[in-house]
Amino acid sequence: MSDPTPAPSSGAPEKLVIRNIGLLLSGRIEQPILDADCIIAVGGKISEIGRFADMDCAGADTTVDANGITLAPGLIDSHVHPVIGDYTSRQQQLNWIDSTLHGGVTTMISAGEVHVPGRPKDIVGLKAMAIAYQRFYDNFRPSGVKVHAGAPVIEHGMEEHDFKELADAGVRLLGEIGLGSVKDGKTAAQMTGWARKYGIQSTIHTGGPSIPGSGLIDADMVLETGTDVVGHINGGHSALPDDQIRCLCETCKQALEIVHNGNERAALLTLNTARELGKLDQLILGTDGPAGSGVQPLGILRMIAMLSALGNVPAEVAFCFATGNTGRRRKLDTGLIEVGRCADFVLMDQAQHSGGKTLLESVQLGNLPGVAMTIIDGRVTSGRSRNTPPAGKIASVV
Repeated sequence: MSDPTPAPSSGAPEKLVIRNIGLLLSGRIEQPILDADCIIAVGGKISEIGRFADMDCAGADTTVDANGITLAPGLIDSHVHPVIGDYTSRQQQLNWIDSTLHGGVTTMISAGEVHVPGRPKDIVGLKAMAIAYQRFYDNFRPSGVKVHAGAPVIEHGMEEHDFKELADAGVRLLGEIGLGSVKDGKTAAQMTGWARKYGIQSTIHTGGPSIPGSGLIDADMVLETGTDVVGHINGGHSALPDDQIRCLCETCKQALEIVHNGNERAALLTLNTARELGKLDQLILGTDGPAGSGVQPLGILRMIAMLSALGNVPAEVAFCFATGNTGRRRKLDTGLIEVGRCADFVLMDQAQHSGGKTLLESVQLGNLPGVAMTIIDGRVTSGRSRNTPPAGKIASVV
C-alpha cells in the first residue's frame, strides 16, 4: 500500500478486533509471550487483551481473523537515514519505506537526514532543515509507517539556545554525532547535555568511517560524549576492536544498538557480552539504511533471525530487541502489547516449507517468518508481504 495514513473518520472511535491469535508476543523481555488470543483496539490504542470468549467484540468496525498465526508489536527500525517522502537519493530508490513495511516494520527512527543533496551545515540552515523534516514526516506517513525524523547533525558553533529553539519547534532527535564537524568528546558531551536538557535524544556514530566526511569514533569518545544511544555498536560498517566493544557493553547504561549494515561477528560479540552482563534489555536493532550497502526491507527480520540462530537466543526474546526494548529506550508509545499503547502490529507465520515445527523454532534455525499483515494505529496497512517468504497461513479481514 503506497498511500499515506487515511484521514480519521468522524464520530465514534474506530474499533478493531483481532481474534484467533495463535501466539502473542508481548515485546516485553521480562515476559515475551502472553497468554491471550484476542486484542481489541479503540481509536488506534490497545484497549483490551485476553481471551475471545471473555471479551466484548461486538460493534467492531474491523475484525481480523488471525487464523491461528503469531501477532507481535510492529517492528521498530532504530536507525535509518530518510531523504524525502518515500525516496532515497542515496540509492536512487522509490518506495523503500513501503518495502520495509512489508518486512514488518511499522516505525522508523532517523539517525540524521545526512544523504540529502546539499545538506546545510551552517547553524541557521541545519536548524531550518531539522524543523522542516520533523514537519515533513509528521504530516506524511509513507504507507502509514511512522517515521520519526528531523535529526540535525551537530556542528561547531552551536550554542545552548540553538537546542532550545529546536526543541521548542518539536525536534526530538539528534543525528549521529560524528557525522558533522564535532568529533571531539568534550564538545560533543556539552552539546549532548544541552540536547538532553531540552528533551532531545542523542545517538553517536560508533566505529570506523562509513562515508566520506565521517570519521573514527572510538570507545573513549563514546563514553565521554554519553549519548542516549550507542549507534551501531557493531560498526557501520567497520567495527571497533573487541576490547572496545566489551568496554562499551560493560560501562554503558544506554541503549546498545546493533545494525544490519554492521559487522555480524561484532554483533554476536555484543549480544554475548550483554547476555553475560545481564544487559539484554539494552539491546536494540536498526538497519542503518539506506546506505552504501543498499536498502534492506527485511533487515530487521534478518537481524532477529541471525541473533537468535547464531547467538542462541530464544526467538521470542530476539523479537523484543526490535520491539519493546527499542520502544522503551526510544520513549515511544509503541513496541509493547499493553493496554493504552498504539495498536501497531505485525502478524506472521512460519514460512512455507521452512525448518522447525513452529514459527519460533523456524526463526531460531535462522529462517525468516512470513509476514501476513501489518496494522498501524488500529488500521490494516498491508496484507501478505511481497518481500518475505510466503507465510504458511495468513490473517484476513472478516
